[in-house]
Amino acid sequence: MRALHKLSFARARAAAPGKYSDGGGLWLFKRQDGGAQWILRVTVHGRRREMGLGRFPEVSIQEARVEADKWRAEVRAGRDPIKVRERRRRDAKINLYLLEDIARDCFEARKAELKEDGKAGRWFSPLELHVLPKLGKIPIAEIDQRDIRDVLKPIWHSKAATAKKALERLSVCIEHGAALGLDVDLQAPRKARALLGAQRHTVAHIPFMPWQDVPGFFKSLDPDSVAHLALKLLILTIGTRSKPLRFLHLDHIQDDVWNVPGELMKSRPGAAADFRVPLSRQALSVIERAQPFQRDGFLFPSARKGVISDATMARLMERRGLEARPHGFRSSFRVWCSEVGDVTWEVAETCIAHSTGNKVERSYKRTDLLEQRREVMQRWADFVDGSEP
Repeated sequence: MRALHKLSFARARAAAPGKYSDGGGLWLFKRQDGGAQWILRVTVHGRRREMGLGRFPEVSIQEARVEADKWRAEVRAGRDPIKVRERRRRDAKINLYLLEDIARDCFEARKAELKEDGKAGRWFSPLELHVLPKLGKIPIAEIDQRDIRDVLKPIWHSKAATAKKALERLSVCIEHGAALGLDVDLQAPRKARALLGAQRHTVAHIPFMPWQDVPGFFKSLDPDSVAHLALKLLILTIGTRSKPLRFLHLDHIQDDVWNVPGELMKSRPGAAADFRVPLSRQALSVIERAQPFQRDGFLFPSARKGVISDATMARLMERRGLEARPHGFRSSFRVWCSEVGDVTWEVAETCIAHSTGNKVERSYKRTDLLEQRREVMQRWADFVDGSEP
């Protein structure tokens, strides 16, 4: 066996320029300019390899010997130590990707699945507001369940829905990191949820008006006000939400059907086509009444430019001292369907633009039940304006 540990610190420091063996393939190369370098010589697969182990004296004799032992072990295992080190450096570099960078890359990759390419920011905002300020500058490979728990704990109960979304989005980002080849802990979000425990939070549903009170409220609305007419039409075409109604354009109406563009519906792009809303006699009357107010084809313009705001109808109800909100009329209608209208579950759900059945069932469904909904919506309109028999 070749002798080891031939050099001492004093000899290495005083040595003239040249090459000095410490044994076992470890050499000290001293240059004319006074610098010195540790080199490990090994033979792998019949090939001689020279591997730099650092400068002397920054790397001491003891440190160089430990490194040499480590890489000689790789040679005994049949691996090229230089290639092993390069791979480890590449892996280390990859795993320095910060959570902030991965989160934004993940968001970009998912935009096609999000409404309007995620321009509203609702997918990314829980991360941007509650996670990235504290964890964004940390390499994603270093993030564990305790980090996630600590960042979400302050809002886990007070902002339960937001915290849940942040955790879900973070889980997607970690999966994205894994797909990039990063050494992440895919189970960290699940383990963080276990550490956080159950949420102490009661879901606050949007207040709605009892269906018995809707006719009286409907009758009180001013037929010569844009906001009042918009609210009337919202009540009569209960399947729509505020945005489709605010952006209702005359081109969307064909005879007695309102074709709501898919991008205005509460759904992901490609998840649903345009939604057809059957218009009752009363709804057509409201549309006709609103036409003198139209601007650039939009039926409910604001006083200055664009269309009425999302809060216009809500404020109208607030000023009346009502707890109920415009969105709540969907619940009013749904309860009426169950208690009075004798409407089947599938038709009632389709009336309010809810998907019915599982993914497979929906793929075979070739009807939007327009005629059945037409009958129900006319009965609802007759009830609302008090003209039912």
